[in-house]
Amino acid sequence: MHWMPYPSAGSWLRDRLDDPWNSSMHSVVPRGYPAYARILHPPIVRSLPERPVPSLDEWERMPDAEQQRLLELFRDEPTSWAETARAFDTVLHPLAQWQRVVRSPPGEDWQTRIAPDGREFAAPAYGALAPPTIAAIATHLRAFTTTPEVGVAALWEGFGGLLGHYGHTPSRAFLTISDDPDHQAVLGRSVHDPFNNVFRKKTWQEGILSKEISEGPRFPTRDRSYVLFSAGVDEFADADWVLRAPWRDRPAEQHGFPPSAQSPSILWPEDRAWVLVSEIDFDSTVVAGSTELVAALCADPALEAFPISEGAELHWDGDEVNR
Repeated sequence: MHWMPYPSAGSWLRDRLDDPWNSSMHSVVPRGYPAYARILHPPIVRSLPERPVPSLDEWERMPDAEQQRLLELFRDEPTSWAETARAFDTVLHPLAQWQRVVRSPPGEDWQTRIAPDGREFAAPAYGALAPPTIAAIATHLRAFTTTPEVGVAALWEGFGGLLGHYGHTPSRAFLTISDDPDHQAVLGRSVHDPFNNVFRKKTWQEGILSKEISEGPRFPTRDRSYVLFSAGVDEFADADWVLRAPWRDRPAEQHGFPPSAQSPSILWPEDRAWVLVSEIDFDSTVVAGSTELVAALCADPALEAFPISEGAELHWDGDEVNR
């Protein structure tokens, strides 16, 4: 995988998109394919304990074993949209939208909702898939292209910390906690200076990607811009692809975080037999391709996927069934 400094590689895709104001998925998903699959991103469920949440003082007085037991009760686990719909007595269908499935009242937070059975359901990630999910999808995609080793991966330029820039503030900050007064004093100065001294000269603020890539050309669609990388779908067929990705988040690793990399926003092979789109505002990923590919994706028990028709509406208010 390597950076592609020529954005014209995506021109064919842009020509198949509708205008951004169009309410169908084709403002981001190309038209002209025989079939489309919508792959739902997994939500999170948490079983809430029957006892009240302890205060900070109560927590500090608890024995370690009791603290650990309580933490176990609050452990987040991936779940499915089907299980969520059962919990809220709603209908799961190909065009379902999360806020309707969890019965969110107008104007209230729909990111986290408590079901009648007491479980807490958190919304799926938007515009991103976990590495194992990408790997599961890629095993199907590579069987339906003549060029599994050659393709393009596009990353939306707006992902936090991806690109460096000239400015006064870092692309992002990694804060550490310490009781050391010297550490606190240094931290206070480091936060105060870059964020408040607006008269100092702008300097290069490092991102995940190099300065050359950060300042390089982008692939523009009708309302987004992306950084392109040469990447065959074979590269994503196992969850270790994050270790090979040029956009691997090494700055976060230097601060103790495990290896990670943003999943591609768009992925296609050189023969353009299919396209995968994880639009940043969607709680699902759409794959455009052959009817056989869509059938294989929808039949995979590791995925929660539905066939959808060309012109499908996936905007947040498009769920007509669960109104």
